[in-house]
Amino acid sequence: MAAKKIIAICQSGGEFVTNKDGSLSYSGGEAYAIDIDQQTQLSDFKSEIAEMFSCSVDTMILKYFLPGNKKTLITISKDKDLQRMVNFIGDSVTVDVFIMSEEAAARNLSIMPCSRSSRTTVSEAVIPVVAPIDIPVDTAQVIEPIDIGIPNEEAPLICHDGSNDDKHRKAAQQWENTITGVDQRFNSFSEFREALHKYSIAHGFAYRYKKNDSHRVTVKCKSQGCPWRIYASRLSTTQLICIKKMNTEHTCEGATVKAGYRATRGWVGSIIKEKLKVSPNYKPKDIADDIKREYGIQLNYSQAWRAKEIAREQLQGSYKEAYTLLPFFCEKIKDTNPGSVATFTTKDDSSFHRFFVSFHASISGFQQGCRPLLFLDSTPLNSKYQGVLLSATAADGDDGIFPVAFAVVDAETEDNWHWFLGELKSAVLTPQQLTFVADFQNDLKKSLAEIFDKCYHSYCLRHLAEKLNKDLKGQFSHEARRFMINDFYAAAYAPKLEGFQRSVDNIKGISPEAYNWVVQSEPEHWANAFFEGARYNHMTSNFGQQFYSWVSEAHELPITQMIDVLRGKMMESIYTRRVDSSQWTTKLTPSKEERLQKETSIARSLQVLISHGSTFEVRGESVDIVDIDHWDCSCKEWQLIGLPCCHAIAVFECMGRNPYDYCSRYFTAESYRLTYAESIQPVPNVDRPIPDESALAIVTVTPPPTKRPPGRPKMKQSESIDIIKRQLQCSKCKGLGHNKKTCKDS
Repeated sequence: MAAKKIIAICQSGGEFVTNKDGSLSYSGGEAYAIDIDQQTQLSDFKSEIAEMFSCSVDTMILKYFLPGNKKTLITISKDKDLQRMVNFIGDSVTVDVFIMSEEAAARNLSIMPCSRSSRTTVSEAVIPVVAPIDIPVDTAQVIEPIDIGIPNEEAPLICHDGSNDDKHRKAAQQWENTITGVDQRFNSFSEFREALHKYSIAHGFAYRYKKNDSHRVTVKCKSQGCPWRIYASRLSTTQLICIKKMNTEHTCEGATVKAGYRATRGWVGSIIKEKLKVSPNYKPKDIADDIKREYGIQLNYSQAWRAKEIAREQLQGSYKEAYTLLPFFCEKIKDTNPGSVATFTTKDDSSFHRFFVSFHASISGFQQGCRPLLFLDSTPLNSKYQGVLLSATAADGDDGIFPVAFAVVDAETEDNWHWFLGELKSAVLTPQQLTFVADFQNDLKKSLAEIFDKCYHSYCLRHLAEKLNKDLKGQFSHEARRFMINDFYAAAYAPKLEGFQRSVDNIKGISPEAYNWVVQSEPEHWANAFFEGARYNHMTSNFGQQFYSWVSEAHELPITQMIDVLRGKMMESIYTRRVDSSQWTTKLTPSKEERLQKETSIARSLQVLISHGSTFEVRGESVDIVDIDHWDCSCKEWQLIGLPCCHAIAVFECMGRNPYDYCSRYFTAESYRLTYAESIQPVPNVDRPIPDESALAIVTVTPPPTKRPPGRPKMKQSESIDIIKRQLQCSKCKGLGHNKKTCKDS
């Protein structure tokens, strides 16, 4: 079917005239006819118009009226707008298209009547950067009440005045009719003030309050002698607010009034609220740029930042209020997730001290299916009131992260770690001997020994290596430090004493001081050759990186919402892994099954000699002794990993035994499914508790005294020291920290 064609009557050079009924008519100028259809491109249309009227495409603005509506001009700014115009015309065969330059549009604006109650939108003709309006503004719609305070209580932001900036005022097309006149009703005075505020911005005038209380509001134009004023009061026997009187006449040339219009931080916050909901990382600089472009209002960085904070609080709730909800939140967690542990403490002044939570699904999963191995770590929170998140995470049978418990504390101190470990012990209640992988510097050694009897404390290898690198910095070149760090890691991972000794001797060959540092750093807590606990070759405490990425996504939320976001992430992870594991057909988890098959393929090339009893000699590149009754091999890999090594598998194949019978039960698919058997349940009304429920809170909790310091937050230290910054080395004296030009010996 042929595309629908219409004739565009293109008019230029005339002027708009406002009629008594508020409608617009176009007078004067020239007119040409151009055929268009839905396939017509806007660029082609503009080029033909420019050729006819000898005008510039770059400064051209195209407008048209909706059928039957001579009060609202629609802007054509993209191909979709042109296609929409063709559809709007319906059965008509012609459409009037008005062509203006920005200068001509400004002249049209200057001849408009000064009445602010007119529904004319000629000022839209000079807003080419704003998306077109498809339908007239519904003036009867009540604005959503946003309590931003009385406008004259906040410092005004810098605004661009004068008609030259009208082209920036997106407000002119959105808010011209937020105030329509006498008998208009509002739900509250704050809603009326908000509407008045937007109305003044749209029409470009400043105002001041003559009366402003809980019963009535009288406002007049700020310009001396201008008769514009409005009076609103409470409608008798109702809670509604009604405009009783309004003089719509301006004699102050409203749009060019020099005092500017007010734009408070609360107003800006209400404007950016929806965009912030979609883009939580909306930057203050981008906020300022958008407000300048769309409304012609200049904000500095500080004003934009504070507006973002106001908008965030409107969306997420008050940070301060979130602390008062903690008692309710703890009870709600225990009600919705029976068996969970949720507790908090306050200081003597009722300010927040610390909060701990361990969900029943996490406790059960750790006890039923996880290795007796926990990773302790912390991460700073860059929220309004700062704080630190302490966590205890486990590893599931497929080496995935399994959060067991976490806490929010006011600071990372020995006392808070001791409290966290005490709560952790009361939550997990396991008879097994636990192994902890944790930092060696945060006073955990003493607390672990006191709270968890006979537990094993493995020092985090990453923290140790960073400490060694820091202590060596300035004494040795980049290459020397790199060799020593690599030898340090080799010493830690060496399964046998001779391998450990060989690596530390390499360090000694470079620096006796570094060697002494290593041997005095308690290798029994970090070297495989000496460590007695079972850590399954996990050497660093930052195992739970996925959990910390969840924290980084939510750390700026109020405390109760942040905790609930983490709960939601854990709930989703448990469900996803439970569903995934139900499809497995192997006896072991996928990663462990792959490792076992790899070792099996190596075992086929090995020679097995029977020694006596359960002991066997296995020959390959080396000679190793396997004791199948004690699950032991002289290569130590079986003991360190929990899966049979290639030497042990060679023995099993020789004897006709099943290697799966000699794998740790924690790596079976059955144990994995037990880990994720229980579910974490939603906690409703986290930020909007039922009034009766929140009133039950006996303990009052206030925010901690610490607040976010000024300036950009410090980034968390790099997780790897594999890349060591290269130091300058003088080519003359071989000293570090300077070059030949700055050498003192030259």
